This record gives sequence, C-alpha cells and structure tokens, in this order.
Amino acid sequence: MARKAEGQAALQNALEIEAEPLTNPVAEALIAALNGEFSALYPEPGANHFRLGPDEVAAGNGIFVVARWHGRPVGCGALRCIRDAVLMRELGPRVGELKRMYVAADVRGRGIGRALLDRLEAEARTLGLARLVLETGTRQTEALALYRRAGFTEISAYGEYVASSATSVCLTKTL
Repeated sequence: MARKAEGQAALQNALEIEAEPLTNPVAEALIAALNGEFSALYPEPGANHFRLGPDEVAAGNGIFVVARWHGRPVGCGALRCIRDAVLMRELGPRVGELKRMYVAADVRGRGIGRALLDRLEAEARTLGLARLVLETGTRQTEALALYRRAGFTEISAYGEYVASSATSVCLTKTL
C-alpha cells in the first residue's frame, strides 16, 4: 500500500493536466501523433479521424486537456457535451462524449491515461452531465482495459460509430 501511495505522489509531482485550446500547436501535434498511431492500427478507409471542432470544447460545451509529464506534452483528451438532437434522442439528456484520448507510447503504463480520464470525468460532473459515452477501437486492448477498470460498460454502437462497428467498441458510465 505504501508503494502505491509513493507511486501516486510521484505521478502527481511529474504530471500536469491543463485545459488548452484545440487549435494551439501543442494540441495539433498531439492530435497528429494520435492520428498517425491510429492510422497504423486501423488502415480501413475512414476509420481515423479526430472529429472535433473547437466550438465543441469551448467553455460550457466541453473541454480539451493536455497532459504534460515533466513539462513535456505527452497526452490529450476531450469531453464534449452532446447537443445534437438525434444523438440526444438516442443516448438521452445530460450525456457527454469522451473523444479519443491519447498518451505517447514511451510514457504509457505510468497512470497518465487514468489521470486524463479522471480529469475529464470531473469536468463532466462540473458541467452537470449524468452519463458519459465513448468509442474506442477493438485493437486498443490497453484502452479497453482502462475504461473497464474505471467502471465503463459496453453499449451498442451509436451515432457515427454504427457504420464502423466492426472495429469500434462503445462504452458508457453513469456519473
């Protein structure tokens, strides 16, 4: 138990997670790395797009965060409030969607992904959301394990992911 506490303290000292504009160079570089990695994992046409506009993560609509490990940008994640009427009918009210989170390969396994997830869940609660949904790929076993450990459960494909359901896993969590 003491070793786990020491590890968490070290993580907190080395890691900063802050909101950033989706359009800044740091965010763009992380998204490019994410897209490059996902293109290699999912070469299927149309499978690899970071579909998120700056207005979707503007104040009151969501958030885009960047994780810095010892000052170096190493990860990102986004939360958007679902405002689309069709998706709201499908998923219900007060639902937010986590968009593809990313942690650089050389720093994985240090709790950064979980810290990003915790930050986005806290923001969802602040925004008054009652439930989160997300999509991840079938080949991202570490991400699936992270989400399941965090209490997410599988649901049917929704929205744009219905068309790519062969390579998608959709999950939800009640906050």
